[in-house]
Amino acid sequence: MTIRHLIFIFSLMFCSNSFGQTKANFQPNFKISKKTTHKIKKEQKYTFGYLEVLENRQNPNSRTIKIPVYIFKSRSENPKKDPIIYTVGGPGSTTMPTAQYMNYYKYLDDRDFILVEQRGNYYANPHLDCPEWSQAIYESNQPNFDLANYDALFEQSAKSCKERLEKQGIDLNGYNTNEIASDINDLVNVLEIDEYNLLTISYSTKIAQVLMRDYPDKIRSVVMDSPLPLEVNYDEESVQNLLESITTLLSDCETDKKCNSAYPNLKNRFFEYLKEMTANPLKVEIKNPKSDKTETFYLKGEDLITVFTSASTGSVPNVPFEINKLLNNDLTSVKDKLKNLFQEPGIGAGLGMRLSVWCAEENPFNSMERINSETSKYPEVKGLSPAVFDNRICEIWSVNKVAEIENKKVKSDIPVLFISGEYDNETPVKWAKSMTGNFTNSYHLIFKGWKHTPTTNWSNQCAMISANEFFNNPNEKPIADCFGQIGSPEFKTE
Repeated sequence: MTIRHLIFIFSLMFCSNSFGQTKANFQPNFKISKKTTHKIKKEQKYTFGYLEVLENRQNPNSRTIKIPVYIFKSRSENPKKDPIIYTVGGPGSTTMPTAQYMNYYKYLDDRDFILVEQRGNYYANPHLDCPEWSQAIYESNQPNFDLANYDALFEQSAKSCKERLEKQGIDLNGYNTNEIASDINDLVNVLEIDEYNLLTISYSTKIAQVLMRDYPDKIRSVVMDSPLPLEVNYDEESVQNLLESITTLLSDCETDKKCNSAYPNLKNRFFEYLKEMTANPLKVEIKNPKSDKTETFYLKGEDLITVFTSASTGSVPNVPFEINKLLNNDLTSVKDKLKNLFQEPGIGAGLGMRLSVWCAEENPFNSMERINSETSKYPEVKGLSPAVFDNRICEIWSVNKVAEIENKKVKSDIPVLFISGEYDNETPVKWAKSMTGNFTNSYHLIFKGWKHTPTTNWSNQCAMISANEFFNNPNEKPIADCFGQIGSPEFKTE
């Protein structure tokens, strides 16, 4: 029983799928709307509206779609004229909930801040949801599920979702990074912005790279938080990156006298434990909260390593403690996580967008030989595929492969700040380091002891402060006082 698909479960509400019709000589436009996606605090000045663009710019008969946009006004009486445009990661994640928290965003102290939803995501129109996929995740995670039916279950869910979306008139070939980049460029032109800055995280750093390559003229500076290089084949090395990241954390525990004293030789013991559980799965019994019936799960290394992957930056200090609990057969945390598998499936928010992007831009460039090798290469997590989607799923989704240039490195002299978390297994530090040579006016900050997307760490806003300092002076490496105060994590030992 694997629980790796849990990251795709979303519990958002359904939204409308109606959208515009084909227009001759269509020009992108922005229309203000009084009805917003979220309630905004009264003291915050903003404009909300929808950017209308073509669904597929490669198709002369394309329909139009609508993308929600917030334009938040700076708190400054004399704001700088170059706004920041922000869109989140994914692909398939929504940017709009960020609108509720503008009082926490340092960027508004100096300039306007624009939130852009990526096409196909939850508040966009249309929204490419896949409840069929969420249902498949739910069924496959139940203790009585026959693993022999695993592939067929997900293949059918992808087929059903694709057919449903296409019946709505949605052109799945219109949902990719190039189209999103063009949406942002259209927005800049429609709003008559002369110069702007980009703030991107994780997947959306690919959008930034495409914008810098194809539409560089108005870009003043770029922050890439947890960057994903265009030239990297994510699926070929995700398992390797996972093991390297947890090795770094546990090695830090070994060099910390207090941590090593509490958990001696923890790294080797944990890896041996994962190997043993992969060969002889751990039996865990819990009560089904819905039926009060006792259910039995059998967990392998690929399941138990979530003690690291599920940890946020804030919970990093607890990782050695939680691993030690596992090694001592204290399964309380494991049981708490397993209870979540009985929650009702969500609607697969943005999952269709994620499939379209991945199957057009990542899967076609994969080496299946490398994928198969990585799946069986590491005895600690043997059987864990590094691929986000199996090759057969992308064959069913059948979107067009993007051009070869979309898998090639981008070079630019636009000022860039790369931000990495030291323990980030999703977009590891080495990727940002590899990009610095291609961006000749770039700087790189590594946040020690942190994980993915440091600028969204609400318990410590140092990365956000650093990003804002960079936007104010993009030709110098930001030296925020808070950054120098960040040291190794204080690992929990009792």
